[in-house]
Amino acid sequence: MPISTQPRKQRKWRANAPLHRRRKMMGARLDDNLQEKYKKRSMPVRKGDMVKIMKGEFKGTSGEITKVDPMSYKIYISGITIKKANGRDVERAISPSNVLITELFMDDKERNIKQG
Repeated sequence: MPISTQPRKQRKWRANAPLHRRRKMMGARLDDNLQEKYKKRSMPVRKGDMVKIMKGEFKGTSGEITKVDPMSYKIYISGITIKKANGRDVERAISPSNVLITELFMDDKERNIKQG
């Protein structure tokens, strides 16, 4: 974690962070029952997690994460699209801080969570 509190250095640290740190920074809150089950408030998001959007244009919409982009700190959720000027639909990028994880994707061996 950076020592400096200067916004300039904080932005630089985030922009130059390696991928393994970016993944940890892309966390989202857990649903209340998941918080009780895993004794954690938040977790890094991953492809396959079910989430509910809590802020923004698509507030209240639920869906599955289809893509995680650590380079831009954004996630893509199934069914969340916007219409471009030429009429084509494209997926809308959403910040992981604006979602609530409702169901975890547990088929991955790498995601080892100790239950409390």
